[in-house]
Amino acid sequence: MQNMINFWSSDIRLDGKTAIVTGANTGIGKETAKDLAMRGARVILACRDLLKAEQAAGDISRDVENANVVVRKLDLADTRSICDFAELIYNTEKSLHLLINNAGVAMCPYSTTADGFETQFGVNHLGHFFLTFLLMDLLKHSAPSRVINVSSLAHHMGKIHFEDLNSEKSYHPVKAYVQSKLANILFTRELAPRAEEMGVSVYAVDPGLVKTDIIRHLNKSLQFFVKTFGFLIKTAEEGAYTTLYCTLTPDLPTGAYYSNCAMAPYSRAANDDNTASRLWAVGCHLLGIHWK
Repeated sequence: MQNMINFWSSDIRLDGKTAIVTGANTGIGKETAKDLAMRGARVILACRDLLKAEQAAGDISRDVENANVVVRKLDLADTRSICDFAELIYNTEKSLHLLINNAGVAMCPYSTTADGFETQFGVNHLGHFFLTFLLMDLLKHSAPSRVINVSSLAHHMGKIHFEDLNSEKSYHPVKAYVQSKLANILFTRELAPRAEEMGVSVYAVDPGLVKTDIIRHLNKSLQFFVKTFGFLIKTAEEGAYTTLYCTLTPDLPTGAYYSNCAMAPYSRAANDDNTASRLWAVGCHLLGIHWK
């Protein structure tokens, strides 16, 4: 059976541009980083596991002649690590044109970040929210620039549980995951108008159902489904297409959600302005930051 995925390509070059890709040591992040490197960008692989990141950088350098890839440590489950990473970027990079918030954890057993946030909400949403806040000045300085937030079609199942954001009262791995993916879109919608006047565009992306390491926490029956219906499932390279589409396509409307290399409708919950502004305020409060 034919794989039902539209092929997408672009010949746009990125010489002289600098990109950060979080979670770039595997899966979609690695494929995204490789494509950007092929286009001449300087690519920073922002990863928790430096050993795996160095292996990924080696793989990319083998596949891409004269690839300009560097590895930097970033643990999105620790605000101190995020601060250290941002400080290093300001000290070593003159510009930042692309911030691709790709890293994520999915449907893992209950755990908390170094700062006490439920891991999926803490990494998938708050970690990237804080990282983007810290790097905003460099993105603004480098404008026109772009922020890409990798969300998921699963956000349609999501609801923001303000009364229990960190799942302290009850934890369900899927509920926590879809909440975090909805949060990615609400963040995109709130950031877009703020960032637009600075020359920074913001996009939320659904990569599709992709066969990557992120499925390791699925139960056996779901893993069986993934293996059985593999023809519906994208490779990591195909999963990177929409991220790359939003990275490279000129004059793309900011603040929108994209799937299969096209603008897509998001859920009613993702379209709720009150939820979006409330989540922004709660995020600032939890992180102890002031971001108007």
